[in-house]
Amino acid sequence: MSTFEDHRSLLTGVAYRILGSVADAEDVVQEAWLRWSGVDETTVADPKAYMVRITSRLAIDRLRWAKSRRESYVGPWLPEPISTAPDVAEHAELADSVEFALLVVLETLSPLERAVFVLREAFDLPFSEIAEVIGRAEPATRQLARRARDHVQEKRPRFDVDRGERRRITERFIRASTSGDLDGLIELLSTDVTLVSDGGGKARSPLRALTGAANVTRFLTSIATPDGIAKFMASIGASDLVTLSYGLANVNDAPGVVISAAGRVVTVISLLITDGKIDTIYLIANPDKITHLDAPT
Repeated sequence: MSTFEDHRSLLTGVAYRILGSVADAEDVVQEAWLRWSGVDETTVADPKAYMVRITSRLAIDRLRWAKSRRESYVGPWLPEPISTAPDVAEHAELADSVEFALLVVLETLSPLERAVFVLREAFDLPFSEIAEVIGRAEPATRQLARRARDHVQEKRPRFDVDRGERRRITERFIRASTSGDLDGLIELLSTDVTLVSDGGGKARSPLRALTGAANVTRFLTSIATPDGIAKFMASIGASDLVTLSYGLANVNDAPGVVISAAGRVVTVISLLITDGKIDTIYLIANPDKITHLDAPT
């Protein structure tokens, strides 16, 4: 099955962008492999296109099921973060255009709109092939793509700082959070900053988005105190681990904060920066979504 393995990273990239879930993407790719294993390769003119078609269809079906499941999710649902460090070879296909803020916007599209957007905008597939994937006529597929693109352009956050500046602001955020520097944190945050936290009912986190610099600062500094750390670790069944380590890592192709305890990742934070200030904070603490990540060394 070397032909399939040659394209596994690409297929994982397709599935992850459509689903926003590492575990679901891996399941879809495994199912695609099972289907490919039953095909006579000599009858397939373009194996790569064939595999992308199978994977995309499976991902669309999985997303429809996942969306209904997410309706009963405890608190906000956020995509699963991925490591895009240069030395993580298996994620090479994922490193481009997987910004966390974009994945959050993609969650607001319908399964078909999201698949069309991903296949067209991220992988530049021709509309004729995308139409075959989703089982629609090409004119209808183009209309879906236009609607999805317009929606993403309207909702996608505006970035106006380069990677170096994002890294510097993220480093300052880590220093202020870990030292309990209220003034330093407030200086970094926009006045109407929003914090969205995903604990999935399995980790201690706000069940609703927090807004305003005062509320967000109060929460961030509280979880960095010994008492806050103890309560958080108890919520994930690790009350014996009370020392947290904050590190900077490349997450979803951008600087991110990875918090770990005894080598175990317990929280990932992605910052959205606008006009030199932190505008949105995405905090993922659901252990099911971060166990695949390595703690920074």
